[in-house]
Amino acid sequence: MASVTIQSVKKNFGDTAILHGIDIDIADGSFTVLVGPSGCGKSTLLRMIAGLEEITDGEIRIGTKRVNDLPPKERDIAMVFQNYALYPHMTVGKNMAFSLMLAKEDQATIATKVGRAAEILALTPLLDRYPRQLSGGQRQRVAMGRAIVRDPQVFLFDEPLSNLDAKLRVAMRSEIKELHQRLKTTSVYVTHDQIEAMTMGDKIVVMREGHIEQTGSPLELYDTPANQFVAGFIGSPSMNFLPGKLRRTADGAQVELADGTRVNAPAHAGGSDGQPVILGTRPEHLTLAADGIPSTVIVVEPTGADTFVACRHGITYLSAVFRERHDFAPDSTIHLQPDVERAHLFDAATGQRLAA
Repeated sequence: MASVTIQSVKKNFGDTAILHGIDIDIADGSFTVLVGPSGCGKSTLLRMIAGLEEITDGEIRIGTKRVNDLPPKERDIAMVFQNYALYPHMTVGKNMAFSLMLAKEDQATIATKVGRAAEILALTPLLDRYPRQLSGGQRQRVAMGRAIVRDPQVFLFDEPLSNLDAKLRVAMRSEIKELHQRLKTTSVYVTHDQIEAMTMGDKIVVMREGHIEQTGSPLELYDTPANQFVAGFIGSPSMNFLPGKLRRTADGAQVELADGTRVNAPAHAGGSDGQPVILGTRPEHLTLAADGIPSTVIVVEPTGADTFVACRHGITYLSAVFRERHDFAPDSTIHLQPDVERAHLFDAATGQRLAA
């Protein structure tokens, strides 16, 4: 196992800058997730760690070794791809053993390592089958088994679950996390799915347009987002954003919405009187009240455990999640009160969170 250090890394394709000076310290044995929308540069960064893309500027170290100019086979990493990348003419056992055969390992060592990986991933009964005879989830486990047998210092995962259906994706999420807890190999995982990021990562790196927006634990990003982008990207359903103006008086601070409705501002928020702001509140932090934000009900979605309500305040759409069961009529008006202690204020111009 080893740490991964990324210092001031840049990537250009011709005159187009893709990564604009990335700095990340990935601790030995940790599970770090790179997350962000398509085109943010996360897969490019992963491929640079693997040696599949050249580094325009900066430095990447695996352990204490600078790997900028090392070919992939000398970096002691193993990569699991989105499309499995299995050899169709080889059995499961031979697919898993292939890298060991190239390394000229003896047959006894190969059999031991493949057998151990197959046992960890419940693949032992499938070793004589071909990829075409396997389900998507089984193929992905074979791809992970092929990585495990190499006993690398670092695992790299490039959106490995995106080709699976929703139910299988949830199951595989748990399998990968359990695998990491068992092997404790440093892992870097790329996804655009923030639920995967939240449930799997020790540390999450949120990226946008080749920049890092915020780095932290899942709950740090959820509870104290650095800006409006992170607040909206992390969490499902996503955070509600209400534009308004900050009004400060001797009695405290309020946010005045476009229709004149006033909502208490978070006590921990900064900002000056009259400043255009965005009030951010998560759907599960809204409660029904006699007064508050008047909202027109659009759709009610009961899921059994929760009730999701989509509504509208003026031209702003809101989502609310209630643990109680409600049967609101479409076009009826309800009043929503944000939990002020859990709400956030963002500067309307920059999107940065306004902290006191």
